[in-house]
Formats: sequence, structure tokens, C-alpha cells
Amino acid sequence: MDAVEDIDCQVDLYRRWRSPLMAFFRRRVDNQAEAEDLTQEVFVRIFRSSDGTVPADVYVFQIAANLLTDRSRRARVRNRFRDQILLDLDREVEPIDPHRIAASRERMRAFTSAVSELPDRTRTIFILYKLENMSQETIGRTYGISASAVKQHVAKAMAVMISKMRDAS
Repeated sequence: MDAVEDIDCQVDLYRRWRSPLMAFFRRRVDNQAEAEDLTQEVFVRIFRSSDGTVPADVYVFQIAANLLTDRSRRARVRNRFRDQILLDLDREVEPIDPHRIAASRERMRAFTSAVSELPDRTRTIFILYKLENMSQETIGRTYGISASAVKQHVAKAMAVMISKMRDAS
């Protein structure tokens, strides 16, 4: 069968089955757009598996029934997942993958270790500037140094932190 005949066959199938499939899906789903999507998916499956023969009525509606079953299964999985997340939120359990939590804790340990290795004055200036959001001018007045000296302490701390965090990775 050449490409033109194949396309003609597909158009004929579409014209023949679109209305019955839409009616089938509309009776079973509340959403017109979803009925359209499911109808299109039936045609996608037919055309992908088609060997040029016209599928039997039972085959077309078996595909449609299978799509509804798949939709129902996906909805159940999503609902269970949503319910579990809500339950975990009520228990204040973090719904993040345990591997991500462990990796984040390891990065936090490396960060804390790197901060603790900074000289006392540089560490304090770094914490005040980066974590406490104090201005360089305020920190400078507190320590009796210029804002550019504060900037140098912060830059030195950042260089050490980047180096240490890169080594920890």
C-alpha cells in the first residue's frame, strides 16, 4: 500500500470511528477535552500498529477500554500519592527523596566545617554580611575598619568557602 492509499485509509478510519469513540468517551469521562484526547490516542495507537487492514469494531473499542483503564490506574496512583503527601505534610515529614536529604546534610556539614576553619574575625564578618545581611558599612563601623576592608574579608572568606566546598564535592 502506498503512502496516499495509507493516508486515505486513515482518513476513512477517522471519519468512521471519531463520532462513536467520542460518544463512548463522553459517557465515561466528565471532560470534553479529555474525551477528545482519548479519541485521538485511539487513532494514534491504531495508526502505529496498523498493517494496512481495517481494524474490527471490537479492536477499536478494546483500545478505547484499555485507555480508560490506564486513565483510571493513573488517577488512582496520583490520588494515593497526593493523599500520602498531604498525610506527610500533616506529620511534618519532608516529602523529599532521602538521598537528597542525605546529600544536603553532607553539603551542610562541609559548609559548616569550611566556615569553622576561617580565621575568627573573617568568619564573624562573613556571617554578619552573608547570613545576617548586615551592610559592609555597619560591619566596618563595628570593627573600626573601612567598608573596603570588610569587602576584602568577605572576598577572602568566599574564596576559602568555594575551595573547601569544591573539595567536599
